[in-house]
Amino acid sequence: MRLTETARGVFVIAVTPFTEDGGLDLASTDRLVEFYLERGATGLTILGIMGEAPKLGAEESRVFVRRVLARVAGRVPVVVGVSSPGFATMSELTADAMDAGAAGVMVAPPAALRTDDELVTYFSQVVGALGAEVPWVLQDFPQATGVRISLAVLRRVFAQLPSCVMLKHEDWPGLAKISAVRADEAAGQRRVSILCGNGGLFLPEEMDRGADGAMTGFAFPEMMAAVVAAHEAGDRARGQDVFDAYLPLCRYEQQAGIGLAVRKFVLARRGAIASAKLRAPGPALSARDVGEVTFLLDRQTRRLESLG
Repeated sequence: MRLTETARGVFVIAVTPFTEDGGLDLASTDRLVEFYLERGATGLTILGIMGEAPKLGAEESRVFVRRVLARVAGRVPVVVGVSSPGFATMSELTADAMDAGAAGVMVAPPAALRTDDELVTYFSQVVGALGAEVPWVLQDFPQATGVRISLAVLRRVFAQLPSCVMLKHEDWPGLAKISAVRADEAAGQRRVSILCGNGGLFLPEEMDRGADGAMTGFAFPEMMAAVVAAHEAGDRARGQDVFDAYLPLCRYEQQAGIGLAVRKFVLARRGAIASAKLRAPGPALSARDVGEVTFLLDRQTRRLESLG
């Protein structure tokens, strides 16, 4: 199963489960895969920025990737984040992941790049390192990378590098960029899939602008699946109603610093993983934080019940 320009739906950015002592929790990894798939994920993305990928050793990354792919067993496409300062590491992880059954890989630009020519040259070198036959996702996440990717760069990449089949859109504000890419396609530019991030905070608007779905994390992936399904069914009002019910927790989970700790806490509470542990360095929730999350969860349950 290879990633293509037609990819749609919800590719959940998976957390990486750890035991209380900080080791990889492979039993929870199996449970987490089933949790995501049962709640509407049409794909998974692993070793992303919110998957604590930089905290894993090279062998741990390989073990985790192979465990997820074995559990998924071809049911949905799996994208593996391979961003790295060096092409040797990127190439090795890509080859191992693709051999194990990954659908494609995701690459974010390094922080040192600034000009359009530097970015296009870098992505051309990425294709050289990965191999022209490997489908890849361009991650546009300036809040994390510090790199602004202009429309001009996207146009050149899409025109010159056909193995780039998806834009992982996380620019903020970025709705106009989605509209511009789709307008370029209407004028003859090659189509790419657009899946959006930022925790789903703008998902209804992103779908209206022409996105194909979400590629992000949230402790309730069924929210994203329901919003995408409602949009595709032409029921924008239903999608917005569902989104509104989850929005307070979604917003709370997007806090810088503790956001991933919130997500893992809720996933553990929902039984998806055994421990909410973040690998060091990483924050832990305070008693006040837990109280706020619990209040939002209770409120969310009542609102969902009122929606039927």
